Amino acid sequence: MSREFTTIGVVGLGTMGAGIAEVFARNGFDVVGVEQNDEQMERGRAHVQHSTDRARKRGKLTDIEQQAIFARLTLTTALADLKDCDLVVEAVVEHLDLKRTIFQQLDEVVRPDAVLATNTSSLSVTELSAATSRPNRVIGMHFFNPAPVQQFVEVIRTVVTEPEVVADVQELARKLGKNPVAAGDKAGFIANALLFGYLNHAVSMYDSHYAAREDIDAAMRLGCGYPMGPLALLDLIGLDTAYEILDTMYRQGRNRLHAPAPILKQMVTAGLLGRKTGRGFYTYEAADSPVAVTDAESPGDESAPQFRRRISRLGVVGSGTMATGIVEVFARAGYDVTYVARSRQKADGLRADVVRSLEKAVQRGKLAEGDRDAALAHVSGSTDLEDLAQTDLVVEAITEDLAVKKALFENLDEICRDGAILATTTSSLPVIEVASVTNRPRDVIGMHFFNPAQAMKLVEVVSTVATDADVAETVRALCAAVDRHPVSCGDRAGFIVNALLFPYLNDAVRMLEAHYATADDIDTAMKQGCALPMGPFELLDVVGNDVSLAIERTLFLEFREPGFAPAPLLEHLVTAGYLGRKTGRGFRDYSHA
Repeated sequence: MSREFTTIGVVGLGTMGAGIAEVFARNGFDVVGVEQNDEQMERGRAHVQHSTDRARKRGKLTDIEQQAIFARLTLTTALADLKDCDLVVEAVVEHLDLKRTIFQQLDEVVRPDAVLATNTSSLSVTELSAATSRPNRVIGMHFFNPAPVQQFVEVIRTVVTEPEVVADVQELARKLGKNPVAAGDKAGFIANALLFGYLNHAVSMYDSHYAAREDIDAAMRLGCGYPMGPLALLDLIGLDTAYEILDTMYRQGRNRLHAPAPILKQMVTAGLLGRKTGRGFYTYEAADSPVAVTDAESPGDESAPQFRRRISRLGVVGSGTMATGIVEVFARAGYDVTYVARSRQKADGLRADVVRSLEKAVQRGKLAEGDRDAALAHVSGSTDLEDLAQTDLVVEAITEDLAVKKALFENLDEICRDGAILATTTSSLPVIEVASVTNRPRDVIGMHFFNPAQAMKLVEVVSTVATDADVAETVRALCAAVDRHPVSCGDRAGFIVNALLFPYLNDAVRMLEAHYATADDIDTAMKQGCALPMGPFELLDVVGNDVSLAIERTLFLEFREPGFAPAPLLEHLVTAGYLGRKTGRGFRDYSHA
């Protein structure tokens, strides 16, 4: 029989603790909240007041319900007032010694059968439990911020936590309307272990001047549908908190990818902690403000890209999904575009696909019939590369085979006029490899559209060591002219998005491989705990495990980073032919769907 929790204690009433206290009080539990002095206790009350006022203004809480929350909430500065609690959640700052001291004191105050929980996001629950006489009734209950809104809770068991306690706390979380996932006591648990490796990698990318902060953040928002870019998210979390979590994870697992990027320590030492101090990777209008303001790193209006070369006639080589999307994007923006396919059948097929796509846009009210007709009037198809002779820029969108691309670029170099720009949409091959076979490497650039090109706003503009600055600026200007968001980066495996995304996906596979959590639990953690649009295994099955493996092998070969080596489980799935949705089976079985 599961235990009944009626009275809940919360120690620490900062943003997190006050949110946890509010969640319990909202759901009918009596709550005793403890702070160390009257001033902090009143600040905790103000947190709850502010949060519930906002909910009331949005119509999510009535006046009576708000009054009931405060009626159930008792605030105090004495730990002894927790003596009748059935469960106490500790939510003080992430310092092990402080938390251990609190657990020692709680052990003496509460009943022997009461459960003690910690909201730590990174510290060892086992170490905290060892400070008590009841380690079998100590558990992690990791809420996500803001606790009243976020649905996900990680329930962390140690090697000695009673299974009944784990089950009871999970059931309690469900009564709060939360989605609990149980996991073992490993630094970072599920969500942070995967999230912070990715965030740390983004910091290193920024620190190496590979890409600007705005471009890194825009790439992950627009390329992956993330709610925030990694650097803006670090500013929200707090760079000091991020450093502590990474340092704890590194000391426990010795994974070099978790070793905090040196610039993090420097920024923390300098007091640049993010939003809470008014400055982190970005500068904010005041401490605790979410509004970023212009600073020395901000791109100014005068830096808007200009056309440094004439661009009026465009070419596209290829007839697949990507080529079709790029042709439509250019034509809808009013550019004359000539596409070249390998056969008349493929050329006709591409035009039919463009017609179908435009017609769908008309039917959905996203495009006027006149605009549809105008776009189609800009499109002409061919099977002869010579028809690209007078184009100003040609985009190659053929198969990801270096030998085939090189042969094409040799041809384009001979056919296209002097000064014409040659671009490749490759997502994984070195752009300099195709540039090197031409007599105009200064005019060759990467223009990596995302699929489907008609819908995705992001284009990674990839400059090689040989690319002229005026070519890069012209391509950025063209992206803006066709309503796309360009981000600039160097010619390195993965560019921005894949270089940040695929090591994270690989880490998720390693976590599954280690039997730390199930694919369902990991997907739930990342969708609900981190607000990502898809969990890692959902995404891998959509992308294709063979495609993912190829990208991970490319990243590993380029960077020689042991942590980037593809997880054996991914290799085995590909060998077995379990490639994801396209074969009916990947990390999940879709054959009965």
